[in-house]
Amino acid sequence: MSKINLRDNEGYKIVLTADRTLMSHYNGLLFIGFGACVPKGLIPDIMYFSMLCPSIESNKDGSVKYAPCGTRKIEAALLNNGFKREDVIVAHPEHLDKVIGSNTKVLSISGFDPLGIAPATSTFTQLLGGDNNYMSVKFEELLNHPAVQHYQPKIIVGGPGAWQFEGDEPRNRLGLDCVVIGEGEKVVDTLFKRAINGDELPKVVHGEVLEEEEIPSIKEASIEGIVEIARGCGRGCAFCVPTLQRYRCLPIEHILKEVEVNLKAGKQPILHAEDVLRYKANGFEVNQKAVTDLFQQVHDYPGVDAVAMSHFALSSAASAPEVVEDVSNILGASKNEWLTGQTGIETGSPKLINDGMKGKCKPFKPEEWPEVVIDAFQILSDNNWVPIATLIIGLPGEDENDVELTIDLVSELKDFKSVIVPLFFVSEGRLEGLKSFSVEDMTRKQCELMLRCWEHSQNWTETLLDEYFHMTNVNSISTYGAKQVFNFALGKSRKLVKMCEDDYDYNLQEMLQDARNGEITMMPKPLQAIYNHFV
Repeated sequence: MSKINLRDNEGYKIVLTADRTLMSHYNGLLFIGFGACVPKGLIPDIMYFSMLCPSIESNKDGSVKYAPCGTRKIEAALLNNGFKREDVIVAHPEHLDKVIGSNTKVLSISGFDPLGIAPATSTFTQLLGGDNNYMSVKFEELLNHPAVQHYQPKIIVGGPGAWQFEGDEPRNRLGLDCVVIGEGEKVVDTLFKRAINGDELPKVVHGEVLEEEEIPSIKEASIEGIVEIARGCGRGCAFCVPTLQRYRCLPIEHILKEVEVNLKAGKQPILHAEDVLRYKANGFEVNQKAVTDLFQQVHDYPGVDAVAMSHFALSSAASAPEVVEDVSNILGASKNEWLTGQTGIETGSPKLINDGMKGKCKPFKPEEWPEVVIDAFQILSDNNWVPIATLIIGLPGEDENDVELTIDLVSELKDFKSVIVPLFFVSEGRLEGLKSFSVEDMTRKQCELMLRCWEHSQNWTETLLDEYFHMTNVNSISTYGAKQVFNFALGKSRKLVKMCEDDYDYNLQEMLQDARNGEITMMPKPLQAIYNHFV
């Protein structure tokens, strides 16, 4: 951090930022972005922030060249509502001393997992140990920054992780003035004006749902060229916040405008929605013409060399194989130039699908879900798509038969190039208030399921890493280092899985306890040597 001169700094009236874990380009490796959720203390900070989570570029004035898409939307909403450009800055979290001063009235922070309790972070922290998690540590560092402490601007928090502050305790403990849960573009105008005038702010605000025409276009580039094509989901999975929100699709003119903004900053587009295959769908019926037209127009836009996507639903892929094929043909997908995105398996149990996520399988029925997943993986494989799939362990009502069905489903997927990431159930969405699942709650059968997921991913990771580095043509020292870290970790994780099976008879809790007691080491020896050197 640069030296802070608190006496001379006037600062900007409104400062927008996000914690350091979000202000990263991840070495262009969004495919392995889950690695950014590893707990603090597992590897030295210098390795984490250079290999897994390297910083985005910042300007001399402390602003950033790229920012999370949600932060850019709030910036655009403010500017569209009459706030002056010279009063609003999107700042790098490590340069707040350059932008916060005597004139600063509002510090707005976008948080993805500010308390480190979302599924990926909490699962990895419980399993891998570590002193804490980077997301919560870096979020609190923002709040404790000397400039923030000295000038005391009003602190407003929003973003996907804002739900974690709906309760009084964490909000009061961290000294937050206001939390915006949900879509913030309609409410920030009033909130920020009240903060600037020194008026009392409401502790919690639930944002209003925007219609398509009300969603602002970003005015500056987003990290890795993320372009929002649709908002919400509407499938209604009880455990998930985005699926409870109404699905709205943005017009192609809006999308291309944001593609142009990112291209000017040197970023190729990544189309983002909870399910890109449902663009302008009729309910859950995929609209082939709309989806293919979207990808064709973005692909043909001057300056676009590559198009990627963020998420897609397996039920959409299974119901519209011709659309998957069309997109592959438009984008030139091949065996060595595959497409990827995140998706959700969640469970192999039709009972659990019926109980908590009926919309997930539509237009199919809950009892068809295992077959839908297998069919979708086959269609994706045939068209050179590589799914990065999540799976949830400990869903409410899950019994041994449900777990066995999920193990069987994972086994059926072994021949498909893919990654399956097992995550613990976290109480949120409509299920907020229930007990979140933890490693201590796991049965032997659930431990076996987790190991089967790890084995599946291990069997494909080395191939995927080699192909991914070739595809992206990333040749920096830090990306080479990141690849070596993952290769070391892959070899070690294979040994740990076998150890848990053979020596501990799937008793993962006992194995983790032995690791905490120092009887076994969870860290690959090369990493341990580097870690010992730096700490």
